[in-house]
Amino acid sequence: MEHALDELARILKAPQTGLRDRYGAIVLRPAENLATGLAIGVGFAIVHLVAG
Repeated sequence: MEHALDELARILKAPQTGLRDRYGAIVLRPAENLATGLAIGVGFAIVHLVAG
């Protein structure tokens, strides 16, 4: 029982993660996908210009 209370106290003392930390990855993933898509599109456009 004492171990469980010590563990609970440790959890409660831990710093809380903010909304920015929690949801930052959710926002960052689509931004990464958009940047990757734009880079691929620009690459295809350059190849199309050089080949044509």
